[in-house]
Amino acid sequence: MNADTIVIGAGIVGAACAHALAQAGHKVLVLDAQRGGATGAGMGHLVVMDDNPAELALSRYSVGLWQALAPQMPADCAYSGCGTLWIAANAEEMAAAEDKRQRMQQHGIASHLLDAAALARAEPALRPGLAGALLVPGDGIVYAPNAARWLLQQGGTQIQVEHAEVTAIEGTRVRLADGSYRQAPQILLANGIQATTLCPDLPIRPKKGHLLVTDRYPGTVHHQLVELGYITSSHHNEGPSVAFNLQPRPTGQLLLGSSRQFDTTDMAVESTMLAAMLQRALRYMPGLASLNAIRSWTGLRAATPDSLPILGPHPGRDGLWLAVGHEGLGVTTALGTAQLLAASMTGATPAIDASAYGLQRFQELACVSI
Repeated sequence: MNADTIVIGAGIVGAACAHALAQAGHKVLVLDAQRGGATGAGMGHLVVMDDNPAELALSRYSVGLWQALAPQMPADCAYSGCGTLWIAANAEEMAAAEDKRQRMQQHGIASHLLDAAALARAEPALRPGLAGALLVPGDGIVYAPNAARWLLQQGGTQIQVEHAEVTAIEGTRVRLADGSYRQAPQILLANGIQATTLCPDLPIRPKKGHLLVTDRYPGTVHHQLVELGYITSSHHNEGPSVAFNLQPRPTGQLLLGSSRQFDTTDMAVESTMLAAMLQRALRYMPGLASLNAIRSWTGLRAATPDSLPILGPHPGRDGLWLAVGHEGLGVTTALGTAQLLAASMTGATPAIDASAYGLQRFQELACVSI
């Protein structure tokens, strides 16, 4: 293929970018080393996050794109518009839920508060005594590995996938592990935590997470359940942390997270972290103790210092574009990321302001610090 763009990485972000570029008329060569990554290890949540304006803009835009795409996706992508319940354990967290509702309302995102009684009716498996919750009905979940494969297939002859490891990016060509080269006018780096091996100046750190899945218990949980403390936990920059995050999968299984550990690439399941995560979950849903867990595993998120992805051209390397550093929101923001990159790479106007996600923000911060 005489490609217009080479995309490195066939996870959900790379696949979405390849799909969007193909829709814009580009011939795309996708190179993937098949090492596995965050796409296969993550929860696949599609959730509007509002920790800061840039995160809110990208996640809101992306969730809207997922909602529009959902009717076209095959059943094995396991899309579910189950919504998210942000659980408030006490009055202080209920006040935080109200603040969150107001921010959502300001940006046209449907949400409403549930008091303790309404929460108990919505999710009877939760423990008594919780203060309430904020329901965001537009959120959902998807099985990201199948969604990524489907997006690549939708490109038809515009997308070619080659299973090969890229060992170096040299201008507008890439060197493969077998010593051969592939070349295109534009190179898009979208291979998650592996990106720093090809572009060492990227400020990305690994953030390890544990997940656990149960046997099938259909009807036990109806919404994605997330404690309001998750927001603080997810943006810790140092030290391990856990938070309650539970999904009802379309299979009837329950997928449980989440944990965070910095600066380790050891993929082993650690009993201490798994125990801490389970103990946290039991504080919200004691009945989990009687369910059968069938598997636990880990994955590595690619985290940036400000927890926002790095999107756009590399300011010091002509022809190199970046779609990396999505941390735990790679699935949520994949479609928005893809549309922003495709617009910028083809000379169109992005639907939302992409300036907050550029690599240069870290260079500018360094200059200010000096």
